[in-house]
Amino acid sequence: MPMFSKRVCQTLHDEHLATSRLLERLGALLDRCRQEPPDGTDGLVTQLLRDIQSAMESEITRHFNFEEAQLFGYLARIGEAAIGAHLTEEHEAMRPLGRELGALARAAAAGGFDARSWQAFQRVAAELCDRLLGHIHKEEMALLPLLEENLDPAADASLHEAYAVNG
Repeated sequence: MPMFSKRVCQTLHDEHLATSRLLERLGALLDRCRQEPPDGTDGLVTQLLRDIQSAMESEITRHFNFEEAQLFGYLARIGEAAIGAHLTEEHEAMRPLGRELGALARAAAAGGFDARSWQAFQRVAAELCDRLLGHIHKEEMALLPLLEENLDPAADASLHEAYAVNG
């Protein structure tokens, strides 16, 4: 059963859940391999690295860009610009981390980790996990309920279609 009645809100919520699950898997890897790099031939590790690449290089970029280009403008027009400005600042701080983590994951998927690359991966992954989990929480607790309350059916349909077209 959907949590939100507005389609665009439900879509973003579903993406938040998927990203949160990915971050949980990433956090578990970081916890399990604190001292030494994971085995690059382990199927679960290689799948996680591919999933990280995909999420960082496309899904998160697409999600952030859509919010900034479409949702935050809508909120500004209804007098709710502050939340969009705050979330945009967070996006700007996370984008370089996401790009770096995607590149590190791509390199590790191709050649495994050595001590140095694992240390870099751990640093970037831990920072991005902390920032992104907090960000998702803010969007779930503030952004999506605000949109759910204020979107009329036509605006919801238009935003949902705009997001689907850019998918």
